[in-house]
Amino acid sequence: MSTLDETDPHCPPPPPGIETVIIPRAHDVGGFEVRRALPARERQLVGPFIFFDQMGPGEFLSGQGLDVRPHPHIGLSTVTYLFEGEILHRDSLGSQQPIRPGELNWMTAGRGIVHSERTDAAQRDHTRRMFGIQSWVALPKDAEETAPTFTHHAAEALPVVDDQGVRMRLIAGEGWGLRAPVEVSSPLFYADAVLAPGARLPLPDRHEERGAYVVQGGVTVADTVFEAGRMLVFRPGDALAITAGPQGARLLMLGGAVMDGPRYLHWNFVASSRERLEQAKADWKAGRFAKVPGDEAEFIPLPEGRITVKAETRPA
Repeated sequence: MSTLDETDPHCPPPPPGIETVIIPRAHDVGGFEVRRALPARERQLVGPFIFFDQMGPGEFLSGQGLDVRPHPHIGLSTVTYLFEGEILHRDSLGSQQPIRPGELNWMTAGRGIVHSERTDAAQRDHTRRMFGIQSWVALPKDAEETAPTFTHHAAEALPVVDDQGVRMRLIAGEGWGLRAPVEVSSPLFYADAVLAPGARLPLPDRHEERGAYVVQGGVTVADTVFEAGRMLVFRPGDALAITAGPQGARLLMLGGAVMDGPRYLHWNFVASSRERLEQAKADWKAGRFAKVPGDEAEFIPLPEGRITVKAETRPA
């Protein structure tokens, strides 16, 4: 998904124990709603997570589907995780992989990769729902120019804990005594947690930066209630727990080590220097990125006039 430029909604002062509350900004993409939590005015990074989009929930009618044409990335890993629906991933390494609910699709761009995200032709003959999250993990400086890679893990390959009303799948990284199989470039955690009404989930205590996105239901933290569509960023070191409301809750938990300096974002590019962004822009305009096998006919042109954003490791 491409970077949006909408104004961030106003967020009220956070309660004790919470550093920031982010209300995502919404944007309609061809009748399909996308809600962006990161980067935001209040906070651009949570650990290495520099981009966080909620896709849907929405519905594609028969004959319709997702069509994100081939586009490039540098300096990051894209992480696609679905609750409903299916997306066909193709990339310039030759990967072709359907993504289904509960599975992990982890693509590391490094020095440069191109990919597309579409609804497969076989899936377009009936009405389908789509609901999921796409996030970007910024790479540390010593990994920004690595060779691009792609890995996919089935849902059953990801560790799951089911205890005291909490069912949690660790998508990536380490936390709560679990370790996910995907190789990451810096310390992080990323988890999908479903809480029964009244169930409590403690924050992991081994990561400096920690956040939670309320996907469904509602939660209470420090005697304050938060509804779905809120990202909570917690103060470092505080021993807190999240309690599900009377309808239960679904959360995506995320965070990790503080990044090794600010990052610059321009369109689909992330880098530790503006000069690297300019090179990537020039390379895309000149056709120097590799093609996506099986999806060579289309591409997304470099948007003109888009602003470069500096993502700080702490709130401005």
